[in-house]
Amino acid sequence: MFTRTDVAELVPQICGPVLLPGDPGFAEEVAGFNLAAVHRPDLVVGADDTGDVITAVQWAAAHDEPVGVQATGHGADLPMEGGLLLTTRRMQELVVDPVRRCARIGAGVRWGSVIDAIAPHGLGVLNGSSTHAGAVGYTLGGGLPVLGRVFGFAADWVRALEVVTPDGRLRAVDAEHEPELFALLLGGKGNLGIVTTMTLELFPLGPLLGGGIFWPGEDAQEVLAAFSRWAPGLPAAASTSVALRWMPRSAEVDPRVARRQVVHLRFCWVGDPEEGRRALEPMRSTGRPLLDTVAPLDYRRIDRVHLDATQPGLYVLTGEFLRDFDAAALAALLQHAGPGTQCPLPEVGIRLMGGALAGPGARDDAVTGRDAAFFLELIGRLSPGVAERTPPALAAILRALAPWSTGRAFVNLHGMPGGESERARAWSEEVYARLVRAKAVYDPQNLLRFQHVVGQVR
Repeated sequence: MFTRTDVAELVPQICGPVLLPGDPGFAEEVAGFNLAAVHRPDLVVGADDTGDVITAVQWAAAHDEPVGVQATGHGADLPMEGGLLLTTRRMQELVVDPVRRCARIGAGVRWGSVIDAIAPHGLGVLNGSSTHAGAVGYTLGGGLPVLGRVFGFAADWVRALEVVTPDGRLRAVDAEHEPELFALLLGGKGNLGIVTTMTLELFPLGPLLGGGIFWPGEDAQEVLAAFSRWAPGLPAAASTSVALRWMPRSAEVDPRVARRQVVHLRFCWVGDPEEGRRALEPMRSTGRPLLDTVAPLDYRRIDRVHLDATQPGLYVLTGEFLRDFDAAALAALLQHAGPGTQCPLPEVGIRLMGGALAGPGARDDAVTGRDAAFFLELIGRLSPGVAERTPPALAAILRALAPWSTGRAFVNLHGMPGGESERARAWSEEVYARLVRAKAVYDPQNLLRFQHVVGQVR
């Protein structure tokens, strides 16, 4: 634990706040979107710019103090104990070049800000299901976008990164400059450095059809069976997923589905809207829909597709890439999460992979999941009254679907992965070995040892 005297030399070198436990604003500075990961660092530095990041990392290395990083805290799965927490939410650089079709994005920028800046130019970007999440952290995990089957993983569209490595150096990396570091940052998450800016390629975005269809939870067998037959035959213009979920009561949720269990189909189509409607018709004619919101969609309203939570909460995310989602897999899923099972999870989803997600990346990277047909997405509550029931429920569903698993997890949605063998499942064996070797080169002190680390925990 540090005292004010211990950090006296650091404070005047940092433009942002430097806070110790007990200082006014400390709790607010360390808090993230996932309230289940309560960080208790010895020191928190709120970085205003890249210079603050460099100074903080150099100071931490000199004091052998481990470093954690947080922007929005959507992906904070493990609480941080001790160390220096570097918060990047103030790093709001955002420069859009519509002629070159690229955007330079600071470490703290959320997807919503990016979309608002590029939409007037008719351009799109590969955000995930919530535009409230940070763009950089999401992309460094690979990024599984709402429009992924059309355009691929978010990491496929990164042109360049600026990263502060644990030796305190700022490095500008791309496919030609330090290509191995660049490749392993794309999908390798935060193991090798702290990314301060990301240059992302943008794409022209034409007509978009998007929204959701909701059925009562008791229709799960019929709707999920129809989805398992329908989804694999969709063209790449369609991106879709389906979930058993308990809908909250909020301003964003239609009263017809609020506070009840539903089957929620999420659907997006890029291109001729009429073709999209024809592609969706088999699901529209299934069962007894309560609500159908699929319609032409302004991309600035893309959150209407998934309707993710917008308020911080106590939760855990996990999942598994699947080779198939056939009738037997559906039966196994419903046995543990279907209506009447008393499953405590607020959301159990199946996302269609394939399309551009199955293609080779634009360059070498560390992204996992290109060989998968589906992705199993699980959300568990860790709030009082249900927290004890959530881990066994997650484990039971993962065991039940194990016969269909590819054996790989997704680093952005891996939850609390535990030991090294489990953490390693976020990558292929070859990529994991490369990450471990690079970790020894770029971070021999193991300063970046929080969240989803590679190698032995030291």
